[in-house]
Amino acid sequence: MKLVTFRKPSNHDNNTIGACIGDNKVVDLNLDVTDMTQFFEQNCLEDTQKQIETYQTQLNNGKNMSDILYDIANIELLAPFPHPASLRDFGVFKTHMDAASQITGKEISHEWYKLPNYYRGSTSPASIAGHDAIITWPNYTEKLDFELEWGVYIGKSGKNIPIEEASEYIAGYTIYNDISARDIQFRHMTLSLGPAKGKDFDNSNIMGPYLVTPDDIGNPYNLKMTARVNGEVWSEGTTSDMYYTFEEMISFVSQSETLFPGEFLGSGTVGKGCGWELDRWIQPGDVIELEVENIGVLRNQIGQPEQNPAAWKEKV
Repeated sequence: MKLVTFRKPSNHDNNTIGACIGDNKVVDLNLDVTDMTQFFEQNCLEDTQKQIETYQTQLNNGKNMSDILYDIANIELLAPFPHPASLRDFGVFKTHMDAASQITGKEISHEWYKLPNYYRGSTSPASIAGHDAIITWPNYTEKLDFELEWGVYIGKSGKNIPIEEASEYIAGYTIYNDISARDIQFRHMTLSLGPAKGKDFDNSNIMGPYLVTPDDIGNPYNLKMTARVNGEVWSEGTTSDMYYTFEEMISFVSQSETLFPGEFLGSGTVGKGCGWELDRWIQPGDVIELEVENIGVLRNQIGQPEQNPAAWKEKV
């Protein structure tokens, strides 16, 4: 099942939960819940599956469904969870870690092989964006970058979750473009607290276009990942390169910490999945397409550099 959060052309101020039918149609599920978090908190998934099957049958029988059925091209797709409860981004792709080690000259820490590592990303309403949103080019960077990632949303609450039970907590999978201002990011990273303004700005966390439930994803650890810039393939990788599984990440995070529906766990960048590794840099106006097999294509265009003067002035 592919679920979406979208806005109708006739009601652009309110979010609606829908599901994909066919290749280019979205049906309004007409649910009482107001967002995807409530959808999973109230266990709407099973009833929704039956509802979608009914809609599909009606559509196949020629029923007029124009009041609830929309062309994807005519709606605005938001991030599946427009307001995720939290965002943790890991770094679990071995090939990416090897490349980073070669570029920086620093060996991978032995601890990386023992326990997964992550940072907390921004979940402010301004930072989360969806399919076709314009990517912000902050006024303080000259090297903006994309990151080919994917991730999972948590679907139910849990604490101290065993690895063998962790798959039960996955609501679904989505594509994640972790937009990064590399020049300021690398300066911040020398301070040992995280990427800070290297990743915290408007429309910097792009997710979508769909939430794909586990029953439709197949083997999550054998999926092709591709990044295209202006139609040209820049990166190709596979989820089989993940050193840690999402189940292991979920179990690790849940140690003495309760997870709730709507929390997001990102995979980190697949090998060769960003301009930094390739020494190729995106430019204003470029169109970035990230594709993960069995999920779809997340497409966004790079905006023009912001011209407003920075309020912050560095101390000398």
